[in-house]
Amino acid sequence: MKLAYWMYAGPAHIGTLRVASSFKNVHAIMHAPLGDDYFNVMRSMLERERDFTPVTTSIVDRHVLARGSQEKVVDNITRKDKEERPDLIVLTPTCTSSILQEDLQNFVDRASITSNSDVILADVNHYRVNELQAADRTLEQVVRYYLEKARRQKTVTRSITKEPSANIIGIFTLGFHNQHDCRELKRLLQDLNIKINQVIPEGGSVQDLEDLPKAWFNLVPYREVGSMTAIYLEKNFGMPYVSITPMGIVDIAECIRQIQKHVNNLVSNKTFNYEPYIDQQTRFVSQAAWFSRSIDCQNLTGKKAVVFGDATHAASITKILAREMGIRVSCTGTYCKHDEEWFKEQVQGFCDEILITDDHTEVGDMIARIEPSAIFGTQMERHIGKRLDIPCGVISSPVHIQNFPLGYRPFLGYEGTNQIADLVYNSFTLGMEDHLLEIFGGHDTKEVITKSLSTESDLTWNYESIMELNKIPGFVRGKIKRNTEKFARQNNITNITVEVMYAAKEALNA
Repeated sequence: MKLAYWMYAGPAHIGTLRVASSFKNVHAIMHAPLGDDYFNVMRSMLERERDFTPVTTSIVDRHVLARGSQEKVVDNITRKDKEERPDLIVLTPTCTSSILQEDLQNFVDRASITSNSDVILADVNHYRVNELQAADRTLEQVVRYYLEKARRQKTVTRSITKEPSANIIGIFTLGFHNQHDCRELKRLLQDLNIKINQVIPEGGSVQDLEDLPKAWFNLVPYREVGSMTAIYLEKNFGMPYVSITPMGIVDIAECIRQIQKHVNNLVSNKTFNYEPYIDQQTRFVSQAAWFSRSIDCQNLTGKKAVVFGDATHAASITKILAREMGIRVSCTGTYCKHDEEWFKEQVQGFCDEILITDDHTEVGDMIARIEPSAIFGTQMERHIGKRLDIPCGVISSPVHIQNFPLGYRPFLGYEGTNQIADLVYNSFTLGMEDHLLEIFGGHDTKEVITKSLSTESDLTWNYESIMELNKIPGFVRGKIKRNTEKFARQNNITNITVEVMYAAKEALNA
């Protein structure tokens, strides 16, 4: 646990709440002080939900601190059981309840006696895991609970559907473009004549979880959430799963080939061949393959980019930039420190450097040092890019409301390749757009940019050097300013003149 004004991944209870509120007719109760109940507002605003978020806060106030919770948590559980009549109530602990050392499992056991709903305690350690790890664990716990319950009642079997079918695991609320990705995945599977058995947790019912083993295989599009559930289903029901993220032309094809392999392993009377579909989509439906050979994309060849985000999106975008678009990835990284080994394996050979950290200041210093032409990251990297005058395309959570678009904007599947190509190209061309606006008087960019992570107050620019700097086009002015200051510090120069500017230019070209 640490105090910070920015975190890439939230505390564990947020992950639990995201999974619980994704299911239909599931209510979550968290034992926390008033300040921790921001999740309800955040979800309603970002997801633009028309219904109330099914989360109740059992308030930890001064009375609880003095005397303990006593009947408060149990009363809240039984009250919601009568009012909402949910299929499942999930009680999630928080750091506060952990500090109080209250026996929440005892509360759950007592409430279960009088409740018609199933009641479980989220089994996550709030001092050891973050939001994404807790979400993965909670989803697996819910699935395990209902499948074990069905086993005891002898209502679950591994009898697969007559036609090929799949479960999509890991789509949930507040995920980065998750709703759009889900729609694209459904369309992809439909094109392959594969029926959707279930999508969990988003929109799924816990009462239907016993039917999960009827699918031929599981598709886990994101590294962060769904892997534990897929592993559990494979171990206990022999269900194969595909965990290749279908993002980018190359990985979409590989994902479909893995699906083909699993489907053919379960059918004896015919063989499925998806290669013609891959060829058709790559050449005629997705514009990304054509765009990568166009002069527009070739103009980006060799330009430097920095990528940072969650493990899934950062790894996939890195491979797309380097492998499919010929863009040099100077550094790529992720804040998912628990997935460091997998991430490094995925991006090895596609970048110059790898950065694994959840400290945004390290990321900012890295970007200031490399000075790329474009950044692809989270909202934090977007803020860093604004300070450094470097364009940024947002490719991963955490995000703001503008990254929950009303229009159709998937990142997965063949339509996703078009969206990513647009994002990449528009991010790189923003600099030229600023230059044209400056030429034609669109806005005033004559003010010298000083809000830079690499700019410090130990240097002074004289009047002539500032005037000279103002003559430089806006889209490269910030970079030239930083290069000049870097040269001045290396040579112990504190007063920057026009002569120093030209000397820095010569040194850079030497």
